[in-house]
Amino acid sequence: MSLKVAVETLEGLLVERATKNVTGDDAAYRELREQVLSNPVLAPLIPGFVRTCRNLSQFWGFIQPKFATYKERRIFLTEEFRPALEAVERGLESPGNAAASEALPKLKAEHVERHWAKANERVPTDPEGALTLARTLLESVCKLILDDLGEVYDAASDLPRLYKHTAKSLKLAPDQHTEQVFKHILGGCVSVIEGLGALRNKLGDAHGQGARPVKPLPRHAQLAVNLAGAMATFLVETHRARRATAAGT
Repeated sequence: MSLKVAVETLEGLLVERATKNVTGDDAAYRELREQVLSNPVLAPLIPGFVRTCRNLSQFWGFIQPKFATYKERRIFLTEEFRPALEAVERGLESPGNAAASEALPKLKAEHVERHWAKANERVPTDPEGALTLARTLLESVCKLILDDLGEVYDAASDLPRLYKHTAKSLKLAPDQHTEQVFKHILGGCVSVIEGLGALRNKLGDAHGQGARPVKPLPRHAQLAVNLAGAMATFLVETHRARRATAAGT
């Protein structure tokens, strides 16, 4: 079952339990709950009560005293599931997202996964926030890798400087290679990082703007988040590969 169908079915199951006072299918709820919570990008967007309510009886104990009418319960559930549904409708399972969603948990850092989930969530409604989170994601990934390598760095460094330090430590700097094609590709990576840093400074929500502010559109934010996810995946997988080689595995 696709994530989109799983989220829609889960919402429908809970709406039915909340508004028709029927027992419902506990086995189906548990299966759907496990599927949506096992996806590291989707899980933070799923309503918190799904995480805490392990069966439909627990959900009824949550929703029944919270709202007196069926209408209030239906409206509440619709709003609670909106971020998750919007995310899967945008293509949460695209190849780029899937690769990043698989790679980032390997850092074992909840804040990195949270940055990634929130960046994707904010693309359609808060492009400025998505741009800021895309840069924050990459800064966090660089710092975690440098920490793991025992490298000393200035925590206040901007993203381009952090990336260059990380790239050099992973032997990804263009001047560490003689093959022209690799120099060209790795130089392109530097340009992407510098572009993301500049885009966030120019259009993100971390800095004030003048009388004629420039507003990014969702497509700009989507591009930035996709690029950040791809670069973060490249760094994480390169780091893991070099660790494995050093360990002889």
